Amino acid sequence: MTTADSTRAIVARAPGKLFVAGEYAVVSPGEPSVLIAVDRYLTVSLSESVDAGSIHSPEYSRMPVRWTRGQDGLTLDREHHPYDYVIAAIEVSERLRAERGLRPRFFDLFIESGLDDPSGRKFGLGSSAAVTVATIAAIDRFYGFDLGTRGRYELAMLATIAVAPHASGGDVAASTYGGWIGYRSPDRDRLRAARAEHGVAPVLGSDAWRGTEITRLAPPAGLDLLVGWTGHPASTERLVSGVSRGTDVADGAHTGFLDASRACVEDLWRALAASPPGTTPPRAASDDALALDAIRRNRRLLQALGARTGVTIETDRLRILCDAAEAIGAAAKPSGAGGGDCGIVLAPAGADVAGMLRVWETNDIRHLTIGVHPPEGEHHAG
Repeated sequence: MTTADSTRAIVARAPGKLFVAGEYAVVSPGEPSVLIAVDRYLTVSLSESVDAGSIHSPEYSRMPVRWTRGQDGLTLDREHHPYDYVIAAIEVSERLRAERGLRPRFFDLFIESGLDDPSGRKFGLGSSAAVTVATIAAIDRFYGFDLGTRGRYELAMLATIAVAPHASGGDVAASTYGGWIGYRSPDRDRLRAARAEHGVAPVLGSDAWRGTEITRLAPPAGLDLLVGWTGHPASTERLVSGVSRGTDVADGAHTGFLDASRACVEDLWRALAASPPGTTPPRAASDDALALDAIRRNRRLLQALGARTGVTIETDRLRILCDAAEAIGAAAKPSGAGGGDCGIVLAPAGADVAGMLRVWETNDIRHLTIGVHPPEGEHHAG
């Protein structure tokens, strides 16, 4: 996430994200995951105003509201509107401003997103997190909060859980820190209780964040990252809610899922362990082999979770995407909640990537030319 001033506006840009491993398990506090920040961005421009503030976004005004039929009748099938997150970011920032005794001011926000395709369809790159992080960054500059990287993550996280109480915040961390990160989520119930009791300012940097971890990981030296898009947007909140309804947290199967997810994600952390500052040791081939194995195991875990809960995590196109990757010796899995959106691939040198891409094209799977946004700020365990 980067910010810059112009003569008329404060401009804050936040990258999108992709989950690499640990989906569904990461919503449980302390369970590990791996994410990357991607080099596609959402930009917020903030200009001071008088008498009232405003929010403008040509992209969000086109967003459809979808509906479905469920067991309980008609239901809206959409995630929260991105404006919900912008409003939450403004509200939590205003609370912090008041607690610090700063003079209230008005501002206009102009939001532009490069995280969707030209028609407005979502790629699943975390636009809600990116808009929250960019809005917090712009307001941080506007009021001179001097939050730092960790403070921006925490304030954005407080805004996020005001809208989506069970959100893990992995996307918030990726959009804030950039690069490859290992992430363990905080206890969101504890955060909400601490904020309700003490306010915003006392919660920032407090013991309420214990168990949170954001650690820098290194990209795999001998593996290429590729991303395929199925063309079918998915609702993360709907999918996670569906898995939650089909899960008994006291059931041994769920405990087994968490244990197995933790084991394969911690293997991936070890495979991607960042080198000490100032050193450049060569990465051993076994590290890449461990990373490939961890991704394959995580895919199987998500398949089993979907079968057990009755939720379609790996759609037909995601299955084709992943099978085509495994056929050339790569590893692949759905990224995020699944149900559509993107799949990620780690391909070893010499793999027939062109052949895999031909299979994707035949099945209307779009290869997204996405790279990793470089890391920013310090890593932090809380």
